[in-house]
Amino acid sequence: MRACIITVLVPVLVIMQGCFYSLKGSSVPAHLKTIAIPLFDDQSGAGEPGLRERFTNKLIERFRQDNSLQVADRTHADSILEGVIVTVSAAPIVVTGGETLQKQRLTVTTKIIYEDTKQRRKVFDKQFSNYGDYDVSSGASGRQTALGVAIDKVTEDILNETVSGW
Repeated sequence: MRACIITVLVPVLVIMQGCFYSLKGSSVPAHLKTIAIPLFDDQSGAGEPGLRERFTNKLIERFRQDNSLQVADRTHADSILEGVIVTVSAAPIVVTGGETLQKQRLTVTTKIIYEDTKQRRKVFDKQFSNYGDYDVSSGASGRQTALGVAIDKVTEDILNETVSGW
């Protein structure tokens, strides 16, 4: 009998936990249908060619794929997401014997301001930071891959905060 109760009770609790979890985040308010994402400024001093465009385009792509808010130009948007790439920094994460650098972590930090232009209020003003790791022996291509991973993670974080952080 006890085994039967456990067999029934555990799946029910798991399902209920999933339901409670899904209720934690809120969706975009009904009055917001569109978002403008102007070209980000790069104040990092990292000297990464095309970083502004790469970051902005990835963020726009994320919003288009998510489809919670339609990307529009600034003059017709219900909301605006403006940002600055503050830093792109590299730090050692694996150093082998003889003090040889083997792996590095590339971190991208941005400052984002999200405004509801219909109600003329700032929704949030915060920093987002995330990273990608690479093997130093892979050279510039490894660094670019790590930068892409960091950009992917940061833009995902920004999207999630924008559409679920209500």
